[in-house]
Amino acid sequence: MTRRRIVRVLTRITSLACVLVLALAACTGNGDDVAVEDPELEGDAGAGAEDDLPDPEEAEGAATETDAETDAATEPETDVAQGDAGGETLQAVQDRGSVVCGVNDAVPGFGFTDEGGEFSGFDIEFCRVIAAAVLGDAEAVEFRPLTAEQRFTALQSGEIDVLVRNTTWTSSRDGGEGAQFATTTFYDGQGMMVRSDSEFEAIEDMQNTAICVLSGTTTELNLTSRFAAGGIEYEPVPFEDNETLQQAFEQERCDGWTSDKSQLAGVRSAFPEGPEALRILDETFSKEPLGPAVREGEADWFDAVNWAVIATIEAEEFEIDSTNVQDNLSSDNPDILRFLGQPGAEDDAVFDAGLGLDAEFAVNVIEQVGNYAEIYDRNVGPDTGLGLERGVNALWTEGGLMYAPPYR
Repeated sequence: MTRRRIVRVLTRITSLACVLVLALAACTGNGDDVAVEDPELEGDAGAGAEDDLPDPEEAEGAATETDAETDAATEPETDVAQGDAGGETLQAVQDRGSVVCGVNDAVPGFGFTDEGGEFSGFDIEFCRVIAAAVLGDAEAVEFRPLTAEQRFTALQSGEIDVLVRNTTWTSSRDGGEGAQFATTTFYDGQGMMVRSDSEFEAIEDMQNTAICVLSGTTTELNLTSRFAAGGIEYEPVPFEDNETLQQAFEQERCDGWTSDKSQLAGVRSAFPEGPEALRILDETFSKEPLGPAVREGEADWFDAVNWAVIATIEAEEFEIDSTNVQDNLSSDNPDILRFLGQPGAEDDAVFDAGLGLDAEFAVNVIEQVGNYAEIYDRNVGPDTGLGLERGVNALWTEGGLMYAPPYR
């Protein structure tokens, strides 16, 4: 029985004892002699009640049925798998030997299957970052493709361990969806894509148009807000997945396609008619911080996922990448030695941050996957089909938002 229940039982019994004492006093004297008026008798009543109280073990049996009924009526139900609610996902992943990662499989550059049927992209690589940090093996990942509407149900139910699927961190998702977001991996914003031969140059030009949008997303909500604010009449054409949405756009059922600009760039790069057939309008009309999400209440697992991501940023700050990480194991910089799990930083001892990870987890991440710059450039950077400059995703030292808290 919990301490709360025991206190509840003791309180009920104490109250009953006080009532009995008052009743006996009323039967043996007049109203002027009621025991509660007498400090000495008041003390005796308290002592007597305390002497007669059952111990907590006896009280537990006496109140089980009532407490069960009360708790059933007041305690919320949860769909989270047993064990996960107690913060045991980190141990479960380590015991299983793989990370189940919820992903997108239809966004070029971020999450898609290549010609060989292999998962590829920026988000996919961060699934591998997590596996490298937690298990020492970047390939120990089971990718679980999910639609936008499926993703939070899959996370809450325990079907996946972590969601890395171009998902925006918002207050309602942090609170109402039971998700906890780790460090942002990509700062994005919503835009509008149209055909190059269309007359649309700005959002204000899109009066009385049809707009393709994914349902169950912040994109859908932002579209409503932006067009309402501009007094623009439009017809939303919602779809559950990118594949059917793109088919509709290719068939010209929509005048515009709205999504995060990074996703629009990915679609444009692989468009069947060629990227030159599409234009992305200049305006960015939302903030979209994208990153991994885990279940609320998973402190150990959250820390592991969070610091796995941070390790890629910290590595870039230290100018450590997959080609020189081994050389840095004998660095003269104590901060680098600490970060890479080497002795010499603190009295020649290996630093332990208490994250439940191997001391060399950052080495595994960098060597097997890379630092943040390597991941970015390989998947979405200027030399890829997306051709995205770093912009706000540059390090803070370069005017961007990427910043690693101290590892010490």
